[in-house]
Amino acid sequence: MALKKSELYSSIWKSCDELRGGMDASQYKDYVLVLLFVKYVSDKYAGQKNPQIVVPKGGGFADMVACKHDKEIGDKLNKIIGKLAGANDLKGVIDVADFNDSDKLGKGKEMQDRLTNLVAIFEDPALDFSKNRAEGDDLLGDAYEYLMRHFATESGKSKGQFYTPAEVSRIMAKVIGIGNAATTAKTTLYDPTCGSGSLLLKAADEARTKISIYGQEMDNATAALARMNMILHDHPSAEIWKDNSLASPHWLEKDGRLKAFDFVVANPPFSTKAWSNGVNTAHDPFGRFEDGVPPDKNGDYAFLLHILRSLKSTGKGAVILPHGVLFRGNVEAEIRRNLIRKGYIKGIIGLPANLFFGTGIPACIIVLDKENATARTGIFMINASAGFVKDGNKNRLRHQDLHKIVDVFTRQLEIPKYSRMVARAEIEANDFNLNLPRYIDNTATEDVQDIAAHLLGGIPDRDLDALEDYWEVFPSLRETLFAASGREGYSSMKVEATHVKATIFSHPEFTAYHQTVNALFAKWRKQHTPRLHSLKIGDAPKALIATLSEDLLAAFSQAHLLDQYDVYQHLMTYWVEVMQDDVYMIVNAGWKEAANLRQIVEEEKEKDKEKQKSKEKPDLMLGKRKLKADLIPPALIVARYFAHEQSEIDALKAQAETFAQQAEELKEEHGNEDGLLAEVVEDGKISKGAVAERLRQIKNDPQVAEERNVLTQYLALVEQEAETNRKAKDAQKALDEKVVKRYGTLTEAEIKTLVIEDKWLARLAADLHGELDRVSQTLTGRIKELAERYAAPLPQLVNEVETLSSKVDAHLQRMGFVWK
Repeated sequence: MALKKSELYSSIWKSCDELRGGMDASQYKDYVLVLLFVKYVSDKYAGQKNPQIVVPKGGGFADMVACKHDKEIGDKLNKIIGKLAGANDLKGVIDVADFNDSDKLGKGKEMQDRLTNLVAIFEDPALDFSKNRAEGDDLLGDAYEYLMRHFATESGKSKGQFYTPAEVSRIMAKVIGIGNAATTAKTTLYDPTCGSGSLLLKAADEARTKISIYGQEMDNATAALARMNMILHDHPSAEIWKDNSLASPHWLEKDGRLKAFDFVVANPPFSTKAWSNGVNTAHDPFGRFEDGVPPDKNGDYAFLLHILRSLKSTGKGAVILPHGVLFRGNVEAEIRRNLIRKGYIKGIIGLPANLFFGTGIPACIIVLDKENATARTGIFMINASAGFVKDGNKNRLRHQDLHKIVDVFTRQLEIPKYSRMVARAEIEANDFNLNLPRYIDNTATEDVQDIAAHLLGGIPDRDLDALEDYWEVFPSLRETLFAASGREGYSSMKVEATHVKATIFSHPEFTAYHQTVNALFAKWRKQHTPRLHSLKIGDAPKALIATLSEDLLAAFSQAHLLDQYDVYQHLMTYWVEVMQDDVYMIVNAGWKEAANLRQIVEEEKEKDKEKQKSKEKPDLMLGKRKLKADLIPPALIVARYFAHEQSEIDALKAQAETFAQQAEELKEEHGNEDGLLAEVVEDGKISKGAVAERLRQIKNDPQVAEERNVLTQYLALVEQEAETNRKAKDAQKALDEKVVKRYGTLTEAEIKTLVIEDKWLARLAADLHGELDRVSQTLTGRIKELAERYAAPLPQLVNEVETLSSKVDAHLQRMGFVWK
């Protein structure tokens, strides 16, 4: 049975997290990732001739499996890892975590069980790394990324700095241009504060070929993690050194100068206070502080200057720093002025706050370019602080945010309230202050109340002109809705506020706009439907979504009023939530196998309960077996093949609901203290048994005929509701059996139609219609707001108040009162 990729990763994380106990996640990751490493190299290299990593006898994952349930499992795992480390010059890299540490892993049986279960997690047959990256699928990389993000999230504010969010890493890798420039293995890439190496890897992945990777990290465990990470991601020749890059830079030329690199990326610790320990700031042998010595208690510029000195004369770089580097004064202002005048800063990208695991403060990416420095006359700035989505207690960049930042930066596009090229002269006029809001104000435009319109009536033309984007698409709609008011600068409504929506929606230009947008989607759909139908075992899911998404983005680039990146995000969100799992199942198992039903196992029960709470119906009952449809939800089978049966069930449920509502109305009317149903109401409820008993008690007593009549009505309604629900339940059971049977007879062509047309493309079409509705509602809402705001000018309101006051005075006088 095909397994969802997301379920594979989540099950690994859940299992690992359950075994963590009280250990801090930042420590526990060292154990989990070492096991992942041993599993990976064993799958990939064991038994190979001349492998990059040697898996010695007694030093592989199979040996770990053999240790399960052994009383000495901790010591034996250490020895296995030691053999693997010794055979590959990985001492101090993969053997840092002690698997026999009773303080962290428990004593005796507790350690034995914990380590046995931990090894068992990685025995899952779905975790087969022997063909990792085959057909473009990086199973290991995706699993690693998933685990690292979760470890960083669980590690807390002070211990999650080993990980740079993947979205930020991708932006940095793309804006430095490494994808086009790195064409040979001689291209060099460096990170002086490499942490676990995630930023280096994202930059290396952008290159068209293998390149030379260098990193330095001062934390021992994290440096070891980075070295493992390089091997795990197929960069075994990457060189990672453990030491302080500022005090003891390791990568030097033969003459003692800092080694210069083609590309540098970095996410150094923000505003570190002890940066100057061991650094000769007055006479730095590497000449890093020629443009100024950073303040003793803040190392942001120390790292920036180190990076600049580590770049070749043609080098490019990107570094993440807190926003303070853009505007802080004193010596930092001097350094900033010197760097701007030298033209080293190509661009600044302002990021949202709370993206990083080590801090919640907003940060920016400083993009460096030495090659074109002398000709540079300005700095390209992007204020992307508003583009993010909440993700737990952190913020996260969406696919659309990442793509927009990269597109705008690489094309140097100027977008109001988002990006612009700022001339050096303007920066100098602002005393070299680079604070982004000085140059790009992304705050929402204030909605100004027009006093004259409130006094004299009319809708300000200024407010209507602000809707120019809509009038360009619907050129005659403005004349349909508004007319000149007789006062210059003001218009009047030609339709009632209550009719604005209907007028807009029925306008021929509005209808034509909808048709145009739908035609764009239809063209994209027609172009890619054959590709989706041709999906087969061995295809590359990442290549597929890259093609689909890029073409969708391009298709809507000229769609007026719609943000092409919003449309793109709908596809990417659906890909992450649903479609990715579907495609991975198909390319691993084939259409028929992926569409099979499977029996739900015990660990899925809690998830199933949550889905039932959300009123989804992803599962089917066949006798006592609960079956799960991963690829084709039952609703799709029902809609295409059993719509009539479903409508009959819906009608029965509606009828039962009607009976229940009528019974409730009777209770509301007669269930009070003196009501005809008072005798059968208990704690606000009426039971069928209580009604039957009361009817038995009163029998044919003529004095309570009215009560008997109401009781009889109520009992009949309850019985009708129960009978109707029984029929609905029986019909549902019969329908479920038909659906299960239909699953078994589906042809591959039918499966493709259900998945591609009824599931994937139908969802995307619905999302697009949602975007069109948003455009419609925005325009309609604004016009109604203006119409209602200025509907009654002040003199009219005063007259109405005076008229009403006169009526009240006259009424009071008739009653003998005089109001003064």
